Amino acid sequence: MRHAGKRLAGGLSELLPGLLPGLLLLLLALSCGAARADAQVVRMWTLLSGGDGARMRALIDSFNASQQEVRVESTTLKWGEPFYTKLITASVAGAGPDLATIHLSRLPNLAGGGVLRPISAAELAAGGLQGSDFLTRQWDRSQYGGRTYAIPLDLHPLVLYYNKDLAGQAGLLGADGRLAPIVGMDAMTNAFRAVKERTGKAGLTMESAQSTYAIWRLWLSLLAQQGLPVVADGRFAYGPAGERTLAAIARWFQAGYATPGQDYPASTSQFMAGNAGFMINGVWEVPELVRGTRAGTLRFRYGIAPLPQLYGNASAWADSHGFAIPASEGRPMSPEKATAVLRFVAYVNTHSFGWAEGGHIPAYRPVAESPAAMALMPNAEYGAAAASVVYDPPGWYMGAAGPLEAIASKFLPAPLAGQLTPADALRRFETEAQRLLRKRPPRY
Repeated sequence: MRHAGKRLAGGLSELLPGLLPGLLLLLLALSCGAARADAQVVRMWTLLSGGDGARMRALIDSFNASQQEVRVESTTLKWGEPFYTKLITASVAGAGPDLATIHLSRLPNLAGGGVLRPISAAELAAGGLQGSDFLTRQWDRSQYGGRTYAIPLDLHPLVLYYNKDLAGQAGLLGADGRLAPIVGMDAMTNAFRAVKERTGKAGLTMESAQSTYAIWRLWLSLLAQQGLPVVADGRFAYGPAGERTLAAIARWFQAGYATPGQDYPASTSQFMAGNAGFMINGVWEVPELVRGTRAGTLRFRYGIAPLPQLYGNASAWADSHGFAIPASEGRPMSPEKATAVLRFVAYVNTHSFGWAEGGHIPAYRPVAESPAAMALMPNAEYGAAAASVVYDPPGWYMGAAGPLEAIASKFLPAPLAGQLTPADALRRFETEAQRLLRKRPPRY
């Protein structure tokens, strides 16, 4: 082996003079798009995982390769309360990242608690952005106390997925092969019943286990369809309609059209396997359906519609991802770093068509209203939902994985399996959650 090494070394010494020019060209090519030694490094924390995480990673890589002045380095943390707890703690300690992806539903908690720093119009302009670039409702949700605290990226509403094969057998499709309009709670219930009776498959599948947020999101949607807020003026404001609405949802499960107690993987697997006529879920399952169709593993035709108008209007729960800058007390961000941060945010939004392919509706108006985005399938089937979305109420205790959602998830699913009556479930929910309504908003 030693002799072989000597022969290799000798051969290389003879070849190097001829290889050097080529090596120099290769190194020069590799350096194109690489960050300079004096580049601004932007540290980002994100809660995006799975397909969303992969798409964000691709956007980061694309941005880093597109120029040499800014380099984004991203760290993915566990979704939900663990992410927000760490973000709050780090920002208060002055050790937060330069940028974070958040849910806009958490803005009252984060901005009101001093975790985020406002973003001025001048800083936006330096990054190539302005408020009018974004869909109005999402831009409004990015404001707190009259100031901008986040840059919206998307909205992801609750929608109605349907199996065209089963819905067709149940007589629920129109002449165009799409779901015929469903208006009213009775019509929705009858659709579930028709699938069950005529195909033997479940009429509906959705996440319904204890600790799920899905029932809360649906219940909030249907209250909004009746013009009723969950909370107003520091008190629960839905009145008797809250019980009636939860009871109407529970009847779908008690009648056997849907299975109570399913966790998220079980509910989505039931639909993907062709064993349910409908699925109520967020738009984030779109990539899996598209992938299954392309791969030939999805054995049925599907469609997606906005959540139907079961009461007075077509409101549907939604949340939005957005970018925010942690305050990081005692470690103010330089103007140069802020420009670098917003330059990246602008890049992601202007390149958010790929994000739309993940099922999301872009919040950046030029992309959202582009012919390509409006023609993108299956997104075009539920695009109208953007005009009717409702968010969690703007309390400090609200929002994705927030404390009120956690309490709701303990009690609202119980009536589906008959463990509690709707009245008992809401009584327990209100009793435990009342302390949040009375508590002074925290300043971290």
